[in-house]
Amino acid sequence: MDMNGSERIEASIEDVWRALNDPECLRQAIPGCESLEKTADNAMTAKVVLKVGPIKAKFEGSVELKDLNPPRSYTIVGEGKGGLAGFAKGGAEVSLVEDGPSATILSYTVKAEVGGKIAQLGSRLIDSTAKKLAGEFFAKFGTLAAGEQVAT
Repeated sequence: MDMNGSERIEASIEDVWRALNDPECLRQAIPGCESLEKTADNAMTAKVVLKVGPIKAKFEGSVELKDLNPPRSYTIVGEGKGGLAGFAKGGAEVSLVEDGPSATILSYTVKAEVGGKIAQLGSRLIDSTAKKLAGEFFAKFGTLAAGEQVAT
């Protein structure tokens, strides 16, 4: 599955970069995220509960940040295992461009692969679920990066 897009966030490029590297901010923004803990300067572990069609699974995995170019871009790669439900792995190239003094355009290109029972659901359901989750993530992330409080 490949997906790309961009979002305009009402915050400076420095604030967006800081939020992209803040485990608590990311935990609040990631749909279904139960925990996200930093294990090294550029690595984290995560526990996420997701529902894809009729399958609900708890994924445990790791995330690594690579090719860091603060405050302009990085690549995030990760892999998660959901037991009998299957696995997900992939990465995203994320870039930031200033849009005036107090706004930032965040662009992303995602490549992901799923296997197991989830993969058997079909690409349409997986793609539509991924787009929905991305929309939820960016709506919350934009609010958090702009310094507003989000109820969790």
